[in-house]
Formats: sequence, structure tokens, C-alpha cells
Amino acid sequence: MVYLERSARLSYDEKRMPNAQLLSGNVRFRHDSVLMYCDSAYFFEKENSLHAFGHVRLVQGDTLQGFGSELYYNGNTKMAQFRGNVRLIHNSTILTTDSLNYDRVKDIAYYYTGGTIKDSLNTLTSTWGQYTPYNDQAVFRGDVVLNHPKFILTSDQLHYNTATYQADLVSPTRIVYEEETTILSSRGWYNSQTEHSMLLERSQIIHSDGMTLTGDTIFYDKKVGYGNVKGHMQSVDSTHQVTLYGNRGEIWEEDNHGYATDSAMLVEWSDSTKYTYMHADTLFTNEIPYTTYRLMNHDSVLVDSVWVLPTPDTIWVDTSYMQVRAYYNVRVYREDVQMVCDSIHYNGRDSIATLCGNPVCWNEDQQVSADTIMAYFKNKDIDLIHGLGNAIAIKQEGLKEFNQLAGKEMLAFMRDGDIHIVEVKGNAETVFYPEEDDGSYLGINRTQSSFVKVFFENREIQHVLFTTATTGVLIPLDQALEEEKFLVTFFWAEEERPHQPQDIFLRPNRTPRPDAQKISAAAAEEEEIDEETKRKGKKRNKSK
Repeated sequence: MVYLERSARLSYDEKRMPNAQLLSGNVRFRHDSVLMYCDSAYFFEKENSLHAFGHVRLVQGDTLQGFGSELYYNGNTKMAQFRGNVRLIHNSTILTTDSLNYDRVKDIAYYYTGGTIKDSLNTLTSTWGQYTPYNDQAVFRGDVVLNHPKFILTSDQLHYNTATYQADLVSPTRIVYEEETTILSSRGWYNSQTEHSMLLERSQIIHSDGMTLTGDTIFYDKKVGYGNVKGHMQSVDSTHQVTLYGNRGEIWEEDNHGYATDSAMLVEWSDSTKYTYMHADTLFTNEIPYTTYRLMNHDSVLVDSVWVLPTPDTIWVDTSYMQVRAYYNVRVYREDVQMVCDSIHYNGRDSIATLCGNPVCWNEDQQVSADTIMAYFKNKDIDLIHGLGNAIAIKQEGLKEFNQLAGKEMLAFMRDGDIHIVEVKGNAETVFYPEEDDGSYLGINRTQSSFVKVFFENREIQHVLFTTATTGVLIPLDQALEEEKFLVTFFWAEEERPHQPQDIFLRPNRTPRPDAQKISAAAAEEEEIDEETKRKGKKRNKSK
């Protein structure tokens, strides 16, 4: 039962307010453990209810108080309805609104005409809200805004705990750190105290410096700038125009480094006409800051009737470059060149990609391989391919005919996306198929020298430059042995080559390479054959 504990005045007016006690002056009621205070009230003792006015206050234990201009309270349902300048205070949480219903049975307070909940860290506003004191949980709907000292969260629906400061995201939500970071998510949670979050359902983290991180599931630590992604990761660096993909990966914002694995792919899109697609078991990227300078010229000045150009000032500028490392089963596709190897290291400052582990490069119908290959980029295009150790360039001429050029070191110069000049230094060997005017082959031309330079035009050999110490032989096709058609380092890896972007995810078997012992043995045998040919002088004709 609701009990009237005190009142300065008590009266009845059955005509105006039947069955009611009219109370005024320092009124206090008690119901269970709840005390209710007001300036005046109508008390319906039979109905076990009251209507309180003026400086209304409800006190429940030592943790919850409610304030308002009016209070309707039903002792049977334990429903308290506050109206006008309402405040509900629970520990350090303050709820303010114009109309609030508090169900003491379910321990739920809710408003529906707009309200605010403020705790020691955040202020939340919405059109409709619900708060349950027993577990500090709040539910918001309609124009939800969470104001934090560092960011603003907006949504249409939100669940929030005032004790843990954790917001549960249940609808499209935007979290904005002014001029720094924007987080977009439809489901997950965000702890506004620790700034840790778990973002689900293709969430995005967008930075003002041009970095964007997207994934099915992202654990994100805003304070340290760390993101862990699972499922369809996509990390976009619009400054360096690079996108990193994978099903798993991590990103550290401090020095902009990260990695992707499980179907990892890197796409470089600085040239909209020639995207570069790279796949590896694991791909690493990081941004390297450095300081460079530029000269600031001044206008000339008149000194003693002579115009003098002052010495320019040196202006130091902070900038950065991108570094990429790819490990195991590396495959690269670009319209003008394709590559496979075990690992790649790309340095954006000098625009050099170093390929290790059985590297092979293709350009149109030409294949280049070596123990190590360095690809030099200039103005977004490959300018030079530098092969070191067992370098060989091969061009297929017919079904079984291959022009070959091999040596210790090879430089392949590019022009307009095609190989223009190839230089070979050290133990240079060639196998060429010179043609008659009708397109038939004259034979097989094999040469040996210390240096060879080959010039190409429209992907065809125009002429070859040898040193004066070059030796060679022209072998008629019908007299050529099978092993004489190939250099000792020859292998043809066309089955490994990616022909379109999606081919980078294929895993063809690597073509066997001649090992060092076989190369040495074959080289010795080649020398014996040449000596025998020189002595007999019958089946071989010296090339001019």
C-alpha cells in the first residue's frame, strides 16, 4: 500500500475531486522502500495511487532519484509517470527529458519525446530512450547522438552501458573523430573509454590522410592505431594509390604498415591504364618517411645597375615512399609485363623491384629469367630489367624454335612497354634462327663472346652487336642435334605465366630449372663439340 507519511494541510472536495485527499505543504508518501516528495498532491487511497505536483522527488534506496514537475504513481502496478523538467539520477548517470515513465517492477525507465542520458564520460541524446538501472543498460532510437570528448557517434539505434561505456552498434552508425578518422559500421561494439571496438558486417575505417580499412570483422584499437581484420580485408592507400586485399591481415597506423595473407593481393592503380596486380602467400606494406629538399628560386635584384640572380634557398620537405615485400608463390600481372618468383621487395624511393627465388619476367612473347632480377620503374613504367646470374632471354619464333640470349649479367631496356635493347655481359651465348626472305630458317646460329648487344624494333631483332673475340657456328637445321637447339640454361615457363589479373591466384607447378652441375657439365660438353667441329670442318660452317 501507498502510505501518506506527512502533509501540512489535508482537505476533501468530493464535488471537484471525488475519493481524493487534497494535500499541500511538505507532502511525503512511502511505498515499499520508495519515498515520494512534492508540494501538493491528490491522494486516491482506495485506488492506491497519487498525483503529485511541484518539486516532485522520488527516492529509491541510495542509488536512484527521480525529479519532475508532476508525478502520477500507481501503487498496484508500481508505475511512476514523471512530467515536466524530468531528471532521473542513478549513481553517476543522469537522464533528462520532458516525459518519463518508470516501471519499478521491471526496473525500466523510458521516454518518447526526446531525452538525454549523461554519464561521467559521454552524453547521449535520442527521440526515444530506455534505461534499466539494475544493469546500467540503455537503448536509444531515433536521431541518436553520442558526444564524447574526442568523437561524435550518430545512429538511428544504439545500445549503451553507462557502467562499461560500451556502445553496441545495431544499425548503420558513424563515429567521427574531427579531421582525423571516420568509422562506419552497422553491427558490433565500441568502447568509448578504451576506444577498442569490434566492427562487423563490412565496416570501414576512413582516415583523413587517405587510408581506408574495410573488412567483414575488424578489431580496432583507436588509441594505438591498430586494426586486425578477418574476412575480405581491403586496405586502400589513396596517397600512394595502392590497395591491399586478403582474408586476414593487420594494420598499424603509426608508420602505416601492415600485411595481408590468405588470398592476399596488392593492386597498384597510379596508372589507370595499367593496373599492377600482385599475389603472394603474404604481402607486407609500409610507408617510410624521409626528408628531401627543393630549391626556392628568388627574383633577380638590381645591384649597382646590374641584375643579379640571388642564390636559391634550400627548402626541406617531409615526404614518404611505399615499401612492399611479398613472400612465397609471388605472381604479378600487368598489361605490359608479368612476373613469377618466390619473393619480391619493392622500394618506392628509387622505384626498384628485386625478384628472388627462380624469378621469371615476360614481355609480350619474350621471357627473361636469372638468379636475381631487378626491375627499374620510371614514370610508372618499367624502364629496365636487370638479370644477375644465369640470365637468359628467350623469344619463341616457331613451334619449336626459340631465339636465346644468355650470360652472367643481362640488361633489358624497355621502350613504350616493349623490350628495345638487350645487353649481355660475361660468357655471353646466343642461339638465333636467321630467316630467308621467304621466312624459312637458314639454320641455327650459335655464338659465344664476352659481350652481346641486341637491338629490337617492333618486337623483332634488327641487328646484333658482338665483340671482336666472338666465335660462332651456323648449323643447318637438318644436321642440328637436339641439344644444339638450346643453351644450357634454357627452360620455357609459359605454363607459369599469368595471362589475366585473376591468373595471379593460380598455382601452376614451377618449371624445372637446370641446376648448377648440369649447367657446368653441359658447358664442358659444348666446348668439346665445338673443338670436334673445328677439327672436322665438315658439318659446321662458321658464321659471319
